[in-house]
Amino acid sequence: MKFIELKVHASRQGIEALTEIFLKYGIDRLSIDDPADFDDIMNSENQYDWDYVDESLKDNSGQEPTVSVYLNDNEGGRALLQRLKLDIMMLKGKEQYGEYGENIDFGRLYAEDCIVDDEDWKDKWKENFKPSKITDSIVVKPSWEEYSAAEGEKILEIDPGMAFGTGTHETTSLCMKLMEKYVGESEKKPEDIKVIDVGCGSGILSIAAALMGCGRVLGIEIDDKALSVAEENVELNKVADRVSLKEGNLMDGIDEKGDIIVANLMHNLIMEMAPAARKHLEKGGIFISSGILLEKKDMVASAVEKAGFEILEIREDGEWCAIAAKSRRKGLYEKIFCRA
Repeated sequence: MKFIELKVHASRQGIEALTEIFLKYGIDRLSIDDPADFDDIMNSENQYDWDYVDESLKDNSGQEPTVSVYLNDNEGGRALLQRLKLDIMMLKGKEQYGEYGENIDFGRLYAEDCIVDDEDWKDKWKENFKPSKITDSIVVKPSWEEYSAAEGEKILEIDPGMAFGTGTHETTSLCMKLMEKYVGESEKKPEDIKVIDVGCGSGILSIAAALMGCGRVLGIEIDDKALSVAEENVELNKVADRVSLKEGNLMDGIDEKGDIIVANLMHNLIMEMAPAARKHLEKGGIFISSGILLEKKDMVASAVEKAGFEILEIREDGEWCAIAAKSRRKGLYEKIFCRA
């Protein structure tokens, strides 16, 4: 089967702007190649960040980031290709006219396209997915990689497919770190903690909650393909006795309550679901949300507060942030802003 590959050369700032364009057209399957990620890992103070990096990646260090998407090679796909190219040209024009600020540089935003066979690219994304220690205890590894756990480490094995999360994205790792923190600080024993994972995707956060010892986890996902991937990953990690999955839109039709609700979604969906999240939390429960660009942080935090929450903590990593909140009751909670 043939596909149209659209590859756009950009800067790191440009990656986020391009992602918004693609999402506008419902394109959420992106291949992002940012060689600067290698430099970030090598310069990290944490040894585990670079122990598992393929040394061949050094050859790409310093090169220009690219974002690639794949469209059907038919009339509809070609029409969509032209609309995307026009939007990318308009984005560059707005950047040059200063609409995004004086210090914004989206890069060249040079778009090129070619026809490819699905055999050429369907497994290419696997090349740079290596074992990675996400929290103090959780190591995420792909199913095709070997890894021996150190003392105290729990292995989360995942085969995300081409479309769904691997755990290495900042938003996923932020959610996982906050979950581990609040599971550890809960007055309840881990086996008594119930977690609801809204928009569970590949199931990575649901599985992580189970590996942290949580006794009951519900993953909700609107995409049936993602749900199928999540089911496979739950079985792969042998946590089906604690993790159940349900197809649904946000929290519509959900009767259960959780001690922790985690949602790694787009900022507008977080704002939409915040009131429902409060209703579905047990007394003293925690609402963890991410998928929020820093520029949207204040707007989302305000919506979460308006829904009846007190912000406990906002963590930032790169261009993204995650919010931990608790239902507002008598008393005052300190707002803590820190970097991951």
